[in-house]
Amino acid sequence: MLHQPIQFLLTGASCALLLTMTGCAMPSKSPINDSYGSQPHLPKPKSSLLPTVNIAPAKGWPEGKMPTPATGLKVQAFAKGLQHPRWLYVLPNGDVLVAETDAPPKPDDSKGIKGKIMKWVMQRAGSSHPSANRISLLRDSNGDGVAEQKTVFLQNLNSPFGMALVGNMLYVANTDALMRFPYQNGATQITAAGTKVLDLPAGRLNHHWTKNAIANPAGSKLYITVGSNSNVAENGLDQEQGRALIMEFDIASAQARPFATGLRNPNGMDWQPQSGALWTVVNERDELGNDLVPDYLTSVKEGAFYGWPYSYYGQHVDTRVKPQNPAQVVRAISPDYALGNHTASLGLAFYRADLMPQYRNGALIGQHGSWNRKPHSGYKVIFVPFQNGQPMGPPQDVLTGFLSDQGDAYGRPVGVAVDSSGAILVADDVGDVIWRVSPLCTPAAVSK
Repeated sequence: MLHQPIQFLLTGASCALLLTMTGCAMPSKSPINDSYGSQPHLPKPKSSLLPTVNIAPAKGWPEGKMPTPATGLKVQAFAKGLQHPRWLYVLPNGDVLVAETDAPPKPDDSKGIKGKIMKWVMQRAGSSHPSANRISLLRDSNGDGVAEQKTVFLQNLNSPFGMALVGNMLYVANTDALMRFPYQNGATQITAAGTKVLDLPAGRLNHHWTKNAIANPAGSKLYITVGSNSNVAENGLDQEQGRALIMEFDIASAQARPFATGLRNPNGMDWQPQSGALWTVVNERDELGNDLVPDYLTSVKEGAFYGWPYSYYGQHVDTRVKPQNPAQVVRAISPDYALGNHTASLGLAFYRADLMPQYRNGALIGQHGSWNRKPHSGYKVIFVPFQNGQPMGPPQDVLTGFLSDQGDAYGRPVGVAVDSSGAILVADDVGDVIWRVSPLCTPAAVSK
């Protein structure tokens, strides 16, 4: 919800420019489906003085309204009344952790006309409140699909996001540091002071603030996402040190190193069940038109370079980047699967359960939704089928209906997870809800 009049944020001249580009931006003439799959359509880039701004204003869910599940599925509110829930983690005992979090103060990330526009965009999109800076625990003791217990699990964090349990230690990725906390099975609260084990890039600019973390199956290493400090290095390459990458952290030695680079803003990560490979979803660059550049889903290869900032989708050069670096462009590899232009694909979870076998081994992806495209894209949860460890076939809608007919956002999906029963959980940071998706009829119900 917008809490300040736009004139308080922008001068008269810049306000007029914003209103002009918001109302008069030309819509895309290409179907959004052209920007999905292993061979997306990549037209010539289009640039303009100011970006296309097409915001879905955050409204929240009207009474009695819910998102729309795919045929054969149902949706219910697992938990309501949260404060900007962004990320989910399911503990071994079935408890669900949710990071209630928002951006930290970033005083150097809102300068100039573009900076003020982006600040306004974030406010309109529902990301303007002080961060709750906590992780809450949700417990469904009776198995009815609704969490009847909610407790503050960890508090006084710093824009927390990723969580990973290794043995009896819970790792939490704050925006500026990887923290470690002692955990006991069944605990509903951690009061012990955490230990900082690794500094993470942050500071006064901190453009992409979310840091995700995932442990390898052996529990010996953590992989941490760090987004770029800009769209295309317009703040200078010196501001990109240690960013736009996935970092590997060795728990025993406490040493970290870049694992894969050139990833503008990686978020969700998971291990593909068939191949065992690490995969991630990445938010690509903006301001090249409605139809560039697709966000993507890709396997993460050790030592690989994925192009940012010099090129996109392999070796397509971005001429806005100064200085150019042809040697790096030659190294850039193409991602595996496009997820649509400007969809803001954030959440990722591979489905390993038996409850919904139609999704087994494939990828569930939370698409937060566009601001730099007309018409809107994303604002839904999709499924990408996999075969023999590779994406195979077009995406399928799992949960839609997050936008009203008027283009307002009832909600915006972020993190996705699979609970202990096999149901799908979706964090909705505009609706302040965790949605739970399950079969309309369970096998047990059918047999009765």
